Amino acid sequence: MVTNEYLQRVYADLQQRNSNEPEFLQAVDEVFESLQLVVPKHPEWEEAGLMERFTEPERVVMFRVPWVDDSGKVRVNRGYRVQFNSAIGPYKGGLRFHPSVNLSVIKFLGFEQILKNSLTTLPMGGGKGGSDFDPKGKSNAEVMRFCQSFMTELYRHIGQFTDTPAGDIGVGAREVGYLFGQYKKIVNRFDGGVITGKGLTYGGSLARTQATGFGICYFSDEVLHNIAHDSFEGKNVIVSGSGNVAQYCAQKCMELGGKVIAMSDSSGYIVDRNGVNLDVLFDIKQRRRARIKVYADEVPGSEYHDGCKGIWTVPCNIAMPCASQNEMDEEGAKSVIKNGAMAVFEGANMPLTPGAINAVLEAGLLYTPGKASNAGGVATSGLEMSQNSIRMSWSFDEVDAKLHTIMKEIFKSCYAASEECGQPGNMMLGANVAGFLKVADAMMAQGIV
Repeated sequence: MVTNEYLQRVYADLQQRNSNEPEFLQAVDEVFESLQLVVPKHPEWEEAGLMERFTEPERVVMFRVPWVDDSGKVRVNRGYRVQFNSAIGPYKGGLRFHPSVNLSVIKFLGFEQILKNSLTTLPMGGGKGGSDFDPKGKSNAEVMRFCQSFMTELYRHIGQFTDTPAGDIGVGAREVGYLFGQYKKIVNRFDGGVITGKGLTYGGSLARTQATGFGICYFSDEVLHNIAHDSFEGKNVIVSGSGNVAQYCAQKCMELGGKVIAMSDSSGYIVDRNGVNLDVLFDIKQRRRARIKVYADEVPGSEYHDGCKGIWTVPCNIAMPCASQNEMDEEGAKSVIKNGAMAVFEGANMPLTPGAINAVLEAGLLYTPGKASNAGGVATSGLEMSQNSIRMSWSFDEVDAKLHTIMKEIFKSCYAASEECGQPGNMMLGANVAGFLKVADAMMAQGIV
């Protein structure tokens, strides 16, 4: 609970002005709870209105996206770009295409992105965008027409030194290609660094596809080794979701000795106690774009269950929620705890509700917040931008090694901050404080802007 008077006042004002934005308010409340340990040491922050400025986006762009489906019918979706904070670099953050997208979701993601990008040590500010458009079930032609319409408005607000989007849920290689192609056509320039997650033939980076999932495991492995003196070896692991992040989290987890026994999508979840066959899963999700239920039809001994929330009732040693925000509630967390898990490592952005986080921490489980553990994706986007700037491409192993180093450094900075706050090993506290202090110093140095 936030008890600092200054933070209480700022949060009360946010609640009044953003009462219909629960995800955004949830994200701010979590961060404020950590920052109340450092705010009293800096009275100059209150004088400069730092927290008021930190929680208010520098710019919010909302626009109409008209497009024509294959039957000739005109469709209209809503597009967003929240440019939240540019104190340490150009706005950087993904685009999400999903029916759940609204202003609250985009603001929460942009707010989290400020701290996540700060932790990477790379010069990137925080932003996020997207649309309530759903690519599922759409033809390639429909997705292309939507992306072209979306970029026809977005292009005027982005640039490699202004704002550099990337992919997120619903925005993969196909969508990024269509978005970049339209941007290039409109501006008549090949600004490779304006969007990341591109294909390898036109400026993309090796290892970018795997980066978020791999990075989660690199960070979590540091937590296991340095705090618990343990490893993934021999552990049964649940990885919720089955999109890009979950797929490569599962792959790296298995390479580190873990056994992934359950995965999910928005319809339900599979259990394979022999270990999920990733070749089959990748074929279902990457090539066929089918539901995860197909896995149980094709792999003997596996099970499928309707309803994705039930995945947390499957006994495991480590739970890694990699699907979406608030996917693990307090009930799910208590099931994980009851079944003897030792750790919950976030892969998605804010996948645990506040009640779930409290339950996990009170039970003494290891816990890593997404803003730290899933920062590998945006870190490698930053590396893609660097390669675009110097007109060079690094090998997969070079990028992967840089990613591994970045995740180790994120762990070190988070752990050091948790020690300084008197709670060594509290990764949520450490991530919030370490990420914020860098941004706060830059904001104070640049005046009231």
